[in-house]
Amino acid sequence: MKIPAIKTTHKIIFGDSRQMGEIEDESVHLVVTSPPYPMIQIWDDLFKSLDERIKEKWEELKQVEDENEKGRTAYQIYELMHEALLPVWKELYRVLIPGGIACINIGDATRKVNGIFRLFPNHSKIIEHFERIGFVTLPYILWKKPTNKPNAFLGSGFLPTNAYVTLDVEYILIFRKGGPRRFKPKDPYRYASKYTKEERDRWFSQIWDDIRGVRQNHSALARRTAAYPEEIPRRLIRMFSIVGDTVLDPFLGTGTTTKVAIELKRNSIGYEIDPNLESVIKEKIGVNQRRIDSPFEVRFIHRDL
Repeated sequence: MKIPAIKTTHKIIFGDSRQMGEIEDESVHLVVTSPPYPMIQIWDDLFKSLDERIKEKWEELKQVEDENEKGRTAYQIYELMHEALLPVWKELYRVLIPGGIACINIGDATRKVNGIFRLFPNHSKIIEHFERIGFVTLPYILWKKPTNKPNAFLGSGFLPTNAYVTLDVEYILIFRKGGPRRFKPKDPYRYASKYTKEERDRWFSQIWDDIRGVRQNHSALARRTAAYPEEIPRRLIRMFSIVGDTVLDPFLGTGTTTKVAIELKRNSIGYEIDPNLESVIKEKIGVNQRRIDSPFEVRFIHRDL
């Protein structure tokens, strides 16, 4: 079925997504996002700015001498970082419609803290928080990122026992608000949004190993080591929304989710805490381009940060 002609609207809000007062209750159909990863060093300063306790704990860690106490303090920092994200997850539950889906791309973290190498399982902490809020956890996707160094490893070479398994997957966690979404019989937008059998078989497989991560090439984005591949939101938006739906990204970054939503004839809302990314977002989404096939309107909102 031919996709109906539709003009989409897009809001990009520069502000903290822990409060989304610009969005009405139960007005969003799908969330697609990749938040800052707790215990990944490039995001330390951001988390410190979100919660003074995180900054204090890092300073406390420098003074700890006992190895066991170091581990406990590091775990407290990890938990505080996830607590800083928790208000965002609660807002997602408020704004999603019944049956709405939230897709969270997150990677676990490995890090040496005062000389001790360990794993911080971000995916499990997010599942725990979403379950406590009331979301239903659905089967997740493992994004296995192709690498140019397939045999890279950490540790002691070929000698047991101190080598470490290489982290080469990220999680796409999938949650639903309540039971399955309901539609009117023969909804034209739903039928216009169908995918092929080939797409269904590939997309709904639990392991995605055909999507490469991409590096940022913009000088203003040195703090972001890898861009969010467009194919990730493209698949998720096709899988879990229909034409005319509203897609939310509470950690918009460079605007990838908005760009893909425009192309797929979905409305979108994005939050980004860094106003310096506005020009990058405008460039990515082609805000000044005229599109006959996908007409759209974008509104930029600057809120007190």
